[in-house]
Formats: sequence, structure tokens, C-alpha cells
Amino acid sequence: MKGRYVAYVGTYTHENSVGIHLYDLDLQTGGMKERKVIPINNPSDLIVSKNGKFLYSIADEGVEAFEILADGDLKPINKQWIGGMRGCYVEVDDNNRYLFVGGHHDGRVTMMNLSEDGSIGTIADGIFHKGMGRSIADRSSKPHVDCVKLTPDQKFLCAVDNGLDHTTVYRVDYEHGKLKLADMIRGPLDSAPHMIRFSRNGKFAYILYELLNIVEVYSYQVINDQPQFEKIQTITTMAPKDDDVCAASGMEVTADGKYLFCSNAGVNSAVIYQIDPETGMLTEICNSKISGDYPKMLGIYPDDLHFISLNHETNEITTFMVDYEKKHFLMEGKPVKVDKPNCVYIHKLAGE
Repeated sequence: MKGRYVAYVGTYTHENSVGIHLYDLDLQTGGMKERKVIPINNPSDLIVSKNGKFLYSIADEGVEAFEILADGDLKPINKQWIGGMRGCYVEVDDNNRYLFVGGHHDGRVTMMNLSEDGSIGTIADGIFHKGMGRSIADRSSKPHVDCVKLTPDQKFLCAVDNGLDHTTVYRVDYEHGKLKLADMIRGPLDSAPHMIRFSRNGKFAYILYELLNIVEVYSYQVINDQPQFEKIQTITTMAPKDDDVCAASGMEVTADGKYLFCSNAGVNSAVIYQIDPETGMLTEICNSKISGDYPKMLGIYPDDLHFISLNHETNEITTFMVDYEKKHFLMEGKPVKVDKPNCVYIHKLAGE
């Protein structure tokens, strides 16, 4: 695969870790070489704009924008307050008009204006989720928005609420900068939905539940301008001998759309599913340990043959090579040491 790629890894500010770590990637070996660390306070999630010009990150101050330079380095643009408590997840639309922020601590979904120069503007809209999910004696019963993700057609924003056991679907009004309730995907009781991803063809949605350790598969279509999600499968992320200390933690789809990867904290494993292109349904092909503690998130290389596990508690990133025919993956090279890694975005440099 041609081109130069970099990985931006967000880390919690802790001891020797001070922000976003920039790595040069070797697609042949899966190797990572750290080049620089960009100062920012606790970047718990980050994303690159569709045009590849800007990176947006969660920060203690709210959200921060960076210009991506030709060599992948980051140049700070500005910071903005998000109108609530600290966010945990960011999303940006394909035309770079708005930045969307999910708030775990206060259950808020925030819509921020973006300017042509990539800078973050004022708050366009903000919605606090309300209600009770699990036992009122449990803090997790309160709204906790863990993930915000636009549908592939860019019409709707899916806000995954870990505390209320459902995913709220908002219609995005790009002209007026507003979010309006359109639908709600209700998960099982005490399931704690954590993340949503879509198939590359835009026809299917996958929701990861961290308490039940399952992936629910939904068909997705728009009928009479309304979103329609229909559940078609439920599949476990656990191996047969895993126990209740398992907590599903991360999920990504390969670039070619053929496979879905999930990580599991507690039992410290990763599972790979094959995606049926016609039905969207999943078939597990392997489930193995990742040789680290608390794989908070994973990243898939653009060749779809390597992936990395961000092991939050053992302060390292481990790299694996996948053999789809033999249905296994093996660790390659030594772990990369970094304090408290929690999110990653792999980016192809412009002009490469």
C-alpha cells in the first residue's frame, strides 16, 4: 500500500505523558516510531476532518483544533468551551461545518460551529439527556453519552448513552445548526451501550455493549425521510471461558469493510468478525488475548493486516499481524511504551 501514514494517539496527562503522541507508521512491519508529542490536556478522543486538513480533540478546556501540516505535525488553531462538563468523544461532518461532542459526565450532546480555517466557533446547539437507566442507587443509571457518530448519509447523529441503555438518533439541521429528536434505539436492560459503528456500504449499524459484552447488528435505511433501524443479530464478544470481569471496550471496521474488530477489557482480548456483505451479519473468526492490560481502544492499519491495541493499564501499545485464512493474529515486535493511551486515529499524509 502506497503513501505515508501517521498515527495520532491521545493519552491522559499522567507522569511522562503530556498529550497527543505522533507516530510514523511502517505498513510493512506494523512498526510505530514516535516523532513528537503535542501538548494538550487529557485528549480522551480525537478525529481528523474528511479533507485531512484539521484534527479536533477533546481537552480539559473543552475542545481544541489543530492544523495538520504536510509532514503530519500539528499546529494549534484554537480552543473552545463546550458548554458543559468535560467531553469524551468527538465527531465532525464530512463538509467540516460542525463538530459534535459527547459528554460522559453530564450526558450532554453538543454541536459546535466550525469555520473555513478549521477553527472551532461558538456553540450551535446543546442537549442534555434526561432520565434514569439502571438502579437509581447506581451512578451509571444517569445519562452518560459515550459516543456520537453521524450516519454515513450525514443526515442523523447517533448519541450512544451508556447510562440510559439506549442510542438517541437526532436529525441534523445543518442550515440552522440544530439537533432534533428523530428516533431511539433501545438496548437491553443493564447493557451499557458504549459505541456505534457503520458498515462501509452504509447499510448496517453495529452497537457495542460493555456490560453484556455483545454486539447488536442493525439494518439501516431512510424511509420517508425517517431513520429506520431494525435489529437482525446479537453476537457475543466473549470467548467460551471468559467470565463476568469482561467489559467490551473498543470497536472498528476495516477499510475494506470485510471485518469488524472488538476489544475486551478485563479479559484483555480482541475478537475479529467477518461481515457478510449482503446481510451485514457477523461471524466470529478468532478471539485471542492481546498481551496487555485494559485494551481501551484499537486501531486498524489501512492495509487491514495489522492492528494495534491501546493497553491503558500497562502503558503500552501492542501491534498484531492478522492471518484471515488461518483465523488468528500474532503480536509483532516489542510493545511501544506510552503512558495511559486511550484513543487513536490513523491518517494518510496529504500528497502521499
